[in-house]
Amino acid sequence: MLNTKPNIAGADDFYADLLALHEGKSEKESADINARLILLLANHIGDKQVLAHALEAAAKPGG
Repeated sequence: MLNTKPNIAGADDFYADLLALHEGKSEKESADINARLILLLANHIGDKQVLAHALEAAAKPGG
Protein backbone atom coordinates (compact mmCIF):
# COMPACT_ATOMS: atom_id res chain seq x y z
CA MET A 1 0.00 0.00 0.00
CA LEU A 2 1.30 3.42 -0.95
CA ASN A 3 1.79 5.69 2.07
CA THR A 4 1.00 9.28 1.07
CA LYS A 5 0.96 10.68 4.61
CA PRO A 6 4.02 12.58 5.92
CA ASN A 7 6.58 9.90 6.80
CA ILE A 8 10.04 11.47 6.57
CA ALA A 9 11.88 12.31 9.79
CA GLY A 10 13.48 15.70 9.27
CA ALA A 11 11.46 16.36 6.12
CA ASP A 12 12.61 19.99 5.93
CA ASP A 13 16.25 18.88 6.12
CA PHE A 14 15.67 16.32 3.36
CA TYR A 15 14.01 18.98 1.19
CA ALA A 16 16.96 21.33 1.77
CA ASP A 17 19.36 18.53 0.78
CA LEU A 18 17.32 17.86 -2.35
CA LEU A 19 17.41 21.53 -3.33
CA ALA A 20 21.16 21.67 -2.66
CA LEU A 21 21.64 18.63 -4.89
CA HIS A 22 20.22 20.62 -7.81
CA GLU A 23 22.00 23.87 -7.04
CA GLY A 24 24.12 25.09 -9.95
CA LYS A 25 22.92 22.28 -12.23
CA SER A 26 21.48 22.80 -15.68
CA GLU A 27 17.89 21.80 -16.38
CA LYS A 28 19.13 18.61 -18.09
CA GLU A 29 21.48 17.75 -15.22
CA SER A 30 18.62 18.22 -12.73
CA ALA A 31 16.29 16.07 -14.83
CA ASP A 32 18.96 13.35 -14.99
CA ILE A 33 19.45 13.51 -11.21
CA ASN A 34 15.69 13.24 -10.68
CA ALA A 35 15.48 10.26 -13.02
CA ARG A 36 18.31 8.45 -11.21
CA LEU A 37 16.77 9.24 -7.83
CA ILE A 38 13.37 7.93 -8.93
CA LEU A 39 14.91 4.70 -10.22
CA LEU A 40 16.96 4.21 -7.03
CA LEU A 41 13.91 4.73 -4.82
CA ALA A 42 11.70 2.56 -7.05
CA ASN A 43 14.28 -0.21 -6.82
CA HIS A 44 14.35 0.18 -3.04
CA ILE A 45 10.54 -0.07 -2.85
CA GLY A 46 10.55 -3.03 -5.21
CA ASP A 47 6.80 -3.68 -5.07
CA LYS A 48 5.27 -3.23 -8.52
CA GLN A 49 1.76 -2.58 -7.13
CA VAL A 50 3.01 0.16 -4.80
CA LEU A 51 4.97 1.68 -7.69
CA ALA A 52 1.85 1.57 -9.90
CA HIS A 53 -0.10 3.44 -7.20
CA ALA A 54 2.73 5.99 -6.96
CA LEU A 55 2.59 6.55 -10.72
CA GLU A 56 -1.17 7.08 -10.54
CA ALA A 57 -0.83 9.51 -7.62
CA ALA A 58 1.97 11.44 -9.33
CA ALA A 59 -0.10 11.83 -12.51
CA LYS A 60 -2.85 13.68 -10.62
CA PRO A 61 -2.52 17.45 -10.21
CA GLY A 62 -1.22 18.12 -6.72
CA GLY A 63 -0.30 14.41 -6.57
